Amino acid sequence: MGDIPAKTSMVSCIITNPQQNGAEIPSDTDFNITVQVENLVAGSFTNADATYYAAPQALSGGKVVGHTHVTVQDLGKNLNPTQPLDPTQFAFFKGINDAGDGQGGLTAVVAGGLPAGNYRVCTMTSASNHQPVLMPVAQRGTPDDCTKFVVSGNGNTKNIAANDGSKGIAAAAAAASAVALGPDVNVAQSGATATATNNAAAAKGNGNGKAGAAAAQASTATNAGSANAGTAQASGAAAAKGQGQAGGKGGAQGGGAQGGGKGQGQGGRGGARRAKREFIA
Repeated sequence: MGDIPAKTSMVSCIITNPQQNGAEIPSDTDFNITVQVENLVAGSFTNADATYYAAPQALSGGKVVGHTHVTVQDLGKNLNPTQPLDPTQFAFFKGINDAGDGQGGLTAVVAGGLPAGNYRVCTMTSASNHQPVLMPVAQRGTPDDCTKFVVSGNGNTKNIAANDGSKGIAAAAAAASAVALGPDVNVAQSGATATATNNAAAAKGNGNGKAGAAAAQASTATNAGSANAGTAQASGAAAAKGQGQAGGKGGAQGGGAQGGGKGQGQGGRGGARRAKREFIA
């Protein structure tokens, strides 16, 4: 899960454009989706193909480090449908990977615009590795926002960032290929993630054999803690479940760091194996 912000630093955002009951947007015409976000250190956006859900949420100055996305869906014949929308269908999707204006203002350009119709736009705020932001309490407002708007005119050009646009089709093909390879595809993490995971391993362990530690090698696992890491001696899961446990306050080597756990050796999180996931940036 990672680091959780205080109740006073929970993420919140509002879509400032387009606005419900606002001016209609001409079809097939560029427009901006603008969002104002509070308590998010925006601009941290890892390679989703390589690091999707691969590292826990982190804070900077008590605020979640991450980014947001905007997703637009076609509502059909009116702005108030009575049936839930199909989540696999979207008219536009964009991950906003920059820090915006530095004051919480973020923008996504809908290049080429949208076909005429009724739409809903929503934000999806995430930590750096694309997992939804985690907040400290259940009873709270949502960190995200949605609004509805109308695109007028006779334009019917599909946006390339739609699920059936060229970018959406390419992403779906990449996802299908990853699924075909199975869940144990090894994917290298970014250098920043490698540092974080190795530091986590060292922090959890930092035991070189106190109280008669015995370091044991677990089954060979691919170490995702570095882009050029190769194979590590133990995965965190193997060490945690006993393939190479040390009695008492033992230690197991994992992720390149020697860690002494309390009762069981713990390997670095960098040993996790990840499958590629679908994502449109």
